[in-house]
Amino acid sequence: MTTLPARVTLVDVGPRDGLQNEKDTVATADKARLVSLLQDAGLKEIEVTSFVSPKWVPQMADNTAVMAAIERRPGVRHSVLVPNMKGLEGALPARPDEIVVFAAASEAFSQKNINCSIAESIERFAPVVAAAHEAGIKVRGALSCAVGCPYQGEVSADEVERVVKLMKDIGVDHLGVADTIGVGTPRKVQAAMERALKHYPLVEVSGHFHDTYGQALTNIYACLELGIHTFDASVAGLGGCPYAKGATGNVATEDVVFLLNGLGIETGIDLDKLVDAGAFISGVLGRPPVSRVGKAVLAKRKG
Repeated sequence: MTTLPARVTLVDVGPRDGLQNEKDTVATADKARLVSLLQDAGLKEIEVTSFVSPKWVPQMADNTAVMAAIERRPGVRHSVLVPNMKGLEGALPARPDEIVVFAAASEAFSQKNINCSIAESIERFAPVVAAAHEAGIKVRGALSCAVGCPYQGEVSADEVERVVKLMKDIGVDHLGVADTIGVGTPRKVQAAMERALKHYPLVEVSGHFHDTYGQALTNIYACLELGIHTFDASVAGLGGCPYAKGATGNVATEDVVFLLNGLGIETGIDLDKLVDAGAFISGVLGRPPVSRVGKAVLAKRKG
């Protein structure tokens, strides 16, 4: 039996990555309430919003207002995604604890998603990383399409490592390896993670999985076998994936916590309070939670 980590850190990306991919725009007060409920549940890492052009992502147009409305609790890191220097300049007055930059392991995805090559995207982020560090802010990098791409199909471990090195070269502090369209299976995921671990210490590598083909929890377990102990997840399974038809979006935080609880791995998260947070935002969106654990707990409460 492989020795698994004793403790896992979960980064709830629901307020940003989740709500950004929802069709309906959520009110600022409800976004701030969601962050508060996640903090009540014990989340110490929350991706709150993104400082992108409202023309492209209208769901995040209230980014400054949301950052002003959230309660800053001690020991909780509030991160924001920024696409370029303009985004960082907008974000800095809001005092984020961490910024997130992104690149793709797939050249085809980079061209389709942000209209530039991987090399150009890295070049664009170099001054962002430098300016964030100058302001004393940690930089997390998200590496999308690390095991599969909707345009080119398979993505090799060599392609992953190439971009890992590029992100390391510009000073990105932490690397999140993402299965953006949810096509990964354990061996492929481990191969991608092993390439990241050649260049980043274990504590600075994390996993981000979508559950399109029902493999997200399996892939998280495969990462645990490598010792990886930080994962992104989205309360209530918020968010779809605009690049894959039928995608169910990010793995639900409730489902990950249930798995980790069953493995005896500490998270510091209260599952019942987490289910409450998921029920709240699902109610705002007018639908049941995507999380299977959330649905099961709510049904059990009704008796």
